Amino acid sequence: MVWWLYTIPFISAFIHWLTIWMALKLLFHPQQPKKILGFTLHGVFPKKQQQIAQNLGKIVGQELLSFGDIERTITNPENVQKILPLAEQHIDNFLRNKLKQSMPVVGMFIGDKTINQLKAVFMQELEELFPVIMQNYVSNIKNDLDLERIVVDKIQNFSSEKLEQMLHQILTKEFRFVEVIGAALGFFIGLLQILITLLIK
Repeated sequence: MVWWLYTIPFISAFIHWLTIWMALKLLFHPQQPKKILGFTLHGVFPKKQQQIAQNLGKIVGQELLSFGDIERTITNPENVQKILPLAEQHIDNFLRNKLKQSMPVVGMFIGDKTINQLKAVFMQELEELFPVIMQNYVSNIKNDLDLERIVVDKIQNFSSEKLEQMLHQILTKEFRFVEVIGAALGFFIGLLQILITLLIK
């Protein structure tokens, strides 16, 4: 058998790896449109950056981080209970110290028992009031804060280098895996070519 037949799997593996490597590079480069032999080359992500920004903005604003989710989270009774101890500390400090400083005469007639009774009443009222306050707060933010527009503006203002760097940080392992699979597939195809050649002979 001719010795060069043994090189076919390695050549095929290299060609497949190179093809995939170039395809991945063309996702980001060239960052500016360039004409080569009458064809305009432009990286997929730089070319589609505005469209990508709009799609991601829509996904984040409507699916991943909706104001409905935020409202349900912060008005959840369990989360309200986490806030109450801090509120209780402030109320206790107000009744024991600040009230006496602001209204000394009233403070003279308020003892520990009265303070505890007042604090209990205030805490009960706050427990009912907090969810309403937070719900109104979210409603006001919703009118002033457009999550979808913020995401769109952020991504549109990224430089091509920044966008490439971010995607590489997220997808480096996946890119390497695709390259390795491509090389392995090329090697396997090369082996098939040798087998077919031998069978024909």
